[in-house]
Amino acid sequence: MPQFQDVIEVVGKVIDAAGVVAIVVGAVVATIFAIGRLARREREVYGRFRRFLGRSILLGLELLVAADIIRTVAITPTLESVTVLGLIVIIRTFLSFSLELEITGRWPWQKKPAGEPADE
Repeated sequence: MPQFQDVIEVVGKVIDAAGVVAIVVGAVVATIFAIGRLARREREVYGRFRRFLGRSILLGLELLVAADIIRTVAITPTLESVTVLGLIVIIRTFLSFSLELEITGRWPWQKKPAGEPADE
């Protein structure tokens, strides 16, 4: 029978893989959509591509952070591993905020201006 730590390690790896898949699939789908929009000569292709790709990266980052938290807290809760996790979370949070600002033009905690269309 597998030990608890072995199960948690597998869960962490599965969530890690889901994060990578979210980024890769998002990049592929964003590219396919952009090519289709370019072929139809639509406007704002680049902006839509960036938003779609940015959202995919954000989703992937969230999953990767979740996997790191699960593995660190459940398997190796040492001071060193928690410190490393804290640094990873800080870096990924900074990346998430930067991507959100790039995608929407505002910080995550700022409200949408009245009359702004809903996300695509």
